[in-house]
Amino acid sequence: MTTLHDQIQMLRAELTSFHLSRGERTQIEREMKRATAELARKGATDREAPA
Repeated sequence: MTTLHDQIQMLRAELTSFHLSRGERTQIEREMKRATAELARKGATDREAPA
């Protein structure tokens, strides 16, 4: 199973490719932003103290 961290690492690796169209690069950047935000959100909820 791929974790969010793994997904972000794969997207970063894809961005280093020289053979991306502008649309592909934009899509990858959008996916990376979404995954990063989700990881940050999950990290914030994991750090919250139980009620």
